[in-house]
Amino acid sequence: MNTFAGIVEQIGRLFRYDPVNPMIFSSGFFLFLFVGFAFFYGFMRRTPLLRMVYVALFSTYFYYKTGGWYIVLLAVSVSDFLIGRALARTGGDRARKALVALSVLINLGMLAYFKYTNLFIDIVNDAAGADILDFQQIFLPVGISFFVFQSMSYTIDIYRRQLAPLTCWLDYYFYLSFFPQLVAGPIVRARDFLPQIRQNPLTVTREMFGRGIFLVMIGLVKKAIISDYISVNFVDRVFDNPMLYSGFENLMGVYGYALQIYCDFSGYSDMAIGIALLLGFHFPKNFDSPYKSATVTEFWHRWHISLSTWLKDYLYISLGGNRKGRLRTYVNLIVTMLLGGLWHGASLRFMLWGGYHGVLLALHKGAMTLFPRLKPAGGQMTRVWRAAGIVVTFHLVCLGWIFFRARDVETGRMVLEQIFTNFDPSLIAGVAAGYWPVMAMMGIGYVTHFIPQRWQDRVCGAVMRTSLVGCALLLALIVWVVMQVKSANIQPFIYFQF
Repeated sequence: MNTFAGIVEQIGRLFRYDPVNPMIFSSGFFLFLFVGFAFFYGFMRRTPLLRMVYVALFSTYFYYKTGGWYIVLLAVSVSDFLIGRALARTGGDRARKALVALSVLINLGMLAYFKYTNLFIDIVNDAAGADILDFQQIFLPVGISFFVFQSMSYTIDIYRRQLAPLTCWLDYYFYLSFFPQLVAGPIVRARDFLPQIRQNPLTVTREMFGRGIFLVMIGLVKKAIISDYISVNFVDRVFDNPMLYSGFENLMGVYGYALQIYCDFSGYSDMAIGIALLLGFHFPKNFDSPYKSATVTEFWHRWHISLSTWLKDYLYISLGGNRKGRLRTYVNLIVTMLLGGLWHGASLRFMLWGGYHGVLLALHKGAMTLFPRLKPAGGQMTRVWRAAGIVVTFHLVCLGWIFFRARDVETGRMVLEQIFTNFDPSLIAGVAAGYWPVMAMMGIGYVTHFIPQRWQDRVCGAVMRTSLVGCALLLALIVWVVMQVKSANIQPFIYFQF
């Protein structure tokens, strides 16, 4: 009897929220749950209302398993749904501005409380030299930055008369809580997603199924094999104490982190887009081989596309964009990227990272003004100049990654100090030999990143032509490989903390 009770308790713990091991796409438990979820989902092709309720309930449970009882924060869907309805009924400009301002205030107020209260308390206490404010440390809910931006885009688009408001709250809750993109994006616009919700019958073509399986497999390889391996076995060690490592090891740590964050975040996006396709929904691309960029402007056309376009459409353009003169354009770019850095976290290092990219973007825009033949995406470059641009842009981006990854600005300074003052070429062979599995994994990651897109399309096409059984076997093989090489502890996705 005690054994049976123990088994029941273990099963119960498996289905409850565990803050130490939150559920993520690359975990075996999620894959197990998703198979069961998809089985019943397949019977709801012609019943939109039942399908929406079913998915909304599963999405709510998914958020509970990743973020605990912070599921109550999804109540923002009620306020923005009502504000959207009110915007449609209101004709006066002043009233409409007040309503959209209320939506922004609610969303940013919630984001500011959870994300920046601790920073505010630390600033006040440091300035006073005593603990004047003594609040309990506030935990940052998973995914809050993503669903808050999605909710804001809905009301702003209605205010701009680019979107008609929904009449059913369930539709809006479905959009906001849809589990593939709920906790780490991509940030899906309401005007792109809402028309897909009530499609009847639900259609998952063979192409969608094959591409979805391909993206899930690629995402698992990127996250659970490449990113986690180089993180646990090398990158984390270097950034934890850079002064213990040579300049070459620090440089490899920076290159490793550039690959780690790309594989981690783009891997999540690939899985999110792939899972959505398996369920019959289309998400926009979120990454487009960003390290192939020949300019910093092109990098931001390829990196975290849903965030960069959100910042452009709702912040940069609202500040005036490039419509108020050259100097104001540069200021708007820097302010937008500074706030984009602050979106990532309440820390000076994130603001430095954002401001740094803002300055780079302003410098590139200024260079294009002086030299009209320069193009934002490095177009019309000869192969030699484009190759040089890729090398320069990659290293400029890596310089920013140092402070993005370091636990504080001082640690970032130490990494740079080691690279520029303690670089001994005679140690390269020994380091490469001692860390050969990590170096090999980094080599595989970068080579696959830089292969031509048409090669990737051919592999994807081959998967799409594979039978259902073949796709299932391929996915099972990838999962088995992941289980063999993954680290003992689950490595959460980097962007869960944002």
